[in-house]
Amino acid sequence: MPALDTLRPEGELLWIHCAEGDAFLAVQDLAVRQMIGRPGLNVLITMIEIPRNLVEDPTSIPTGIHVTQICDDHPSSVNAFLDHWAPDCCVWIWGGLRPNLILSTAERNCPLYLVNADTSGFDGRRDRWLPDVARSLLPLFAAVMVRTPATARRLMQLGLNKDDIEITTALQAGSQALGCNEADLADLAATCIGRAIWFANGVQQEELQTVLAAHRQALRLSHRLLLVLRPAGNLTAQDAVEEARKQEFRVLSWDDGNYPDETTQVLISDDVRDAGLFYRVAPVSFLGGSLVAGRHGVDPLEAAALGSAVLYGPRVGKHLQSYSRLATAGAARIINDSSALGMAVSRLVAPDQAAIMAHAGWDVVTEGAALTDRITDLVQDTLDTQQGVN
Repeated sequence: MPALDTLRPEGELLWIHCAEGDAFLAVQDLAVRQMIGRPGLNVLITMIEIPRNLVEDPTSIPTGIHVTQICDDHPSSVNAFLDHWAPDCCVWIWGGLRPNLILSTAERNCPLYLVNADTSGFDGRRDRWLPDVARSLLPLFAAVMVRTPATARRLMQLGLNKDDIEITTALQAGSQALGCNEADLADLAATCIGRAIWFANGVQQEELQTVLAAHRQALRLSHRLLLVLRPAGNLTAQDAVEEARKQEFRVLSWDDGNYPDETTQVLISDDVRDAGLFYRVAPVSFLGGSLVAGRHGVDPLEAAALGSAVLYGPRVGKHLQSYSRLATAGAARIINDSSALGMAVSRLVAPDQAAIMAHAGWDVVTEGAALTDRITDLVQDTLDTQQGVN
């Protein structure tokens, strides 16, 4: 039962039901994109079961997104849910339709869209025994998008016309390109012209020695190599500076307003807002938190979106799907120790090697862009219409 004690946010509310748990990151990304395109919009994401990591760390959910468990399909529960949240539009992800909830939502003149549908979402026990239920529900969706031809055929067997079904790519998490200060970018690029740079983002205390050892190894082959290091979690910028100096690296603090010179070997930055800047100047990035159990880590699609090849450890937690997609495409490589990290950095700071991985990463990031754009157009047009009616 959803937590109806949570106040409904004022203004427009888009409801996205994530019936397939593995799709949550893609759904969250879709939600963020809707809010970016429509200031003031809030998004409710409902799920059959809330992922453990969200329960343990609700602060990881972006502002404006509300995540709760879907109500059961009893009429009283359905009415309580819809009375409380009063959504302006619903995007239903995958399948697993709930008859009373779908019917009641449609009766309240809340437009419904079925996206990312897959055969498995319509082949449960109930669907096989009660095909007439699906036949009555599917026409209630103003648009139906499926991710395979087999799903299209299955929905046609359940009564939908071929012309009412769109075959699209699967819904995938993408990434909005992180911003940066253009003046800082120009100045840093000019200062480091001709130098190879790598970025270690979100480095934890337990990973600092590995990163510094890898940098020392890589310096043997690339003497002018610059490491930009952003500490996170239990590692402070001051601790990172002191440890690097203790190991006789020439260190500079970016947050003090300094630019690296020819002698700088390690640049420390504590400001997460500058990650977009450093991804742009670094052809390769190591993403921290991935060598330490229990850390949330860094979203690798942010690096890939800005053309930085990705290196990472084996403990990627909630970002496993994104790392796997990048690794399969050749845009990311897994490392386990400082030796492997140093060797990978030495190879990938070469422009030709990094470019291959960067291109593969861009393909992954943009893989589901057409579907996201299509959904966005539907949602925005629907909310415009709803606003006009009200």
